[in-house]
Amino acid sequence: MFVRLSLVVLAALLWSAPAGAQQVTKPTVAGATNFARLETTVACGGATTAEAVPELKKMGFASIINLRVPTETGANIDAEAAAAKAADIKFYNIPFNTASPDPAVPETFLKTLTTPGNEPAYIHCASGNRAAAMWMIKRIAIDHWDADRAGTEAAALGLTNPTLKQFALDYAQSHKR
Repeated sequence: MFVRLSLVVLAALLWSAPAGAQQVTKPTVAGATNFARLETTVACGGATTAEAVPELKKMGFASIINLRVPTETGANIDAEAAAAKAADIKFYNIPFNTASPDPAVPETFLKTLTTPGNEPAYIHCASGNRAAAMWMIKRIAIDHWDADRAGTEAAALGLTNPTLKQFALDYAQSHKR
């Protein structure tokens, strides 16, 4: 009887867990601020230097998607791209300006992220806001998550800007696949 009850309780716990839910961890990575990893699928972060690239490769990332605009203070995209090439990790710069969000950016981001061989991906910007917003778009538009669930995960990954969150919601809702 105890074994049967234990199996029923275990089954109930497994079925009540959100499907596809992953845990966000925040390990320290030299050269990367606000690093937040979503198990093995993706990590989002803020300002990342070329120094972090070899560690990202060791962590198993197949690609780096940098959302910084080249003119941002501290954005050394050329050095990061060179470090990625030296470490044999794919590097993409998809500039995303939060002051005037271009709807073409999320489309380029989604195409890049979903290209076979690009995951797991490390996505970053200056603070982690843009990276988490792009991931939120992916969760809603491609994975068909509801906005609340995607928003909770994006917040755990670093999305704090309400305007950026609204942009992500609006874009994702109108571009579901």
